[in-house]
Amino acid sequence: MNDASTQHISVMLNRCIELLTPTILLNEKPVIIDCTLGLGGHTEALLEKFPTLTVIGIDRDQIALERAGLRLARFGDRFKSAHAIFDQIGEVASAHGIKEVSGVLFDLGVSSIQLDEVDRGFSYSQDAPLDMRMDRSRGITASEILNTYAPGALVKILRTFGEEKFATRIVENIVKARAKAPLNSTQELAALVKESIPAATRRTGGNPAKRTFQALRIEANDELGAISRALPIALDLLSVGGRVVVLSFQSLEDRIVKEIFVERSTSKTPRNLPVDLPEFAAKFALVSKSGETPTDEELAQNPRSASVRLRAIEKMAA
Repeated sequence: MNDASTQHISVMLNRCIELLTPTILLNEKPVIIDCTLGLGGHTEALLEKFPTLTVIGIDRDQIALERAGLRLARFGDRFKSAHAIFDQIGEVASAHGIKEVSGVLFDLGVSSIQLDEVDRGFSYSQDAPLDMRMDRSRGITASEILNTYAPGALVKILRTFGEEKFATRIVENIVKARAKAPLNSTQELAALVKESIPAATRRTGGNPAKRTFQALRIEANDELGAISRALPIALDLLSVGGRVVVLSFQSLEDRIVKEIFVERSTSKTPRNLPVDLPEFAAKFALVSKSGETPTDEELAQNPRSASVRLRAIEKMAA
C-alpha cells in the first residue's frame, strides 16, 4: 500500500483552511465535520494547524476510512471517523454528543482513491467490473442499473446526470447488447458509447464515455440526492459564525449548492416593505458571491482540480 499522503493532493487546501480559520478561532474547543474524508488531506492540515480542534470525518468508502485512519492516528481522539453517507451528518453529530459545530467541509464527487483503483469500475480507461459504488458493502451497481432499468429510465439518467445529447442512441445500443449478454465490463460499455456517438463529435471534448460514466456513478450512489439532503442539515448544525465550505467538481453539484446557499442567505421580508424585518432577515451570508476557482499554480500542480468550484456560507444569527 502506498502512503496516503503521497497518493493524493487535496484540492484548494490552503483556501479551505483560510475560510475555516475565523470560525475555528471563535471557539475554545472547535469541532469541524469533514463530510467527505477521503484520504484525510484536508483534515490532516486542519488538525496540524489548530491544536485544540477536533475533526469528525465521514466517508461511505470503507477503504478510504481505513487509510485515512492510519494517516490521522497520531492525532489521537482529536480525530474521529464515521462510516456513513454524508446526508447522515445529523446522526453522526448526535452520536458524538455534538449539537453545534464550527464548520463543515464537503469535497464532492469521486475521489482519487476511487478513480485510481481499477477494480472499482469508476474509470473508462482500463477494464474492470461495472461497480461504481463508493460503498461496496451496499447499494446497486452500475452493471445492475444498465442491465435492469427500463430504457426510458436509462435515457433520463444519461440526460439528467450526464447531460448526454446522444442518450437515446446510447441506450438503444445498451438494450441491444444486454439482450445478448449482460453488460459487466467498463471497456465494453466505453466501446459501446463510442460507437453510439457520431464520429465528428467523438473528435472533440475528451473521451465520449465520460458523461455516461458520470451519470451511472451519480445514480448508483444517489450523489445529488445526498447533497440536497445533507446541506440543509449541515447549515442547521452551525454555531453562530460557523461556516460550510463546499468543493464541487461538476455543474449539477454546484447548481444544488448555489441554490441552497442563495435561498438561505436571502431575506424573506415581503418585497413591498421598505425595510428588512428582523424576523424575516437571512440568518446566513455568502462568503463569496460566486464560485471560486483554483489558482494557476494549483492547476499546474494538480490537473484534477481544473473543474472545481468552491462556495462558502457563514451563519450570522441564531
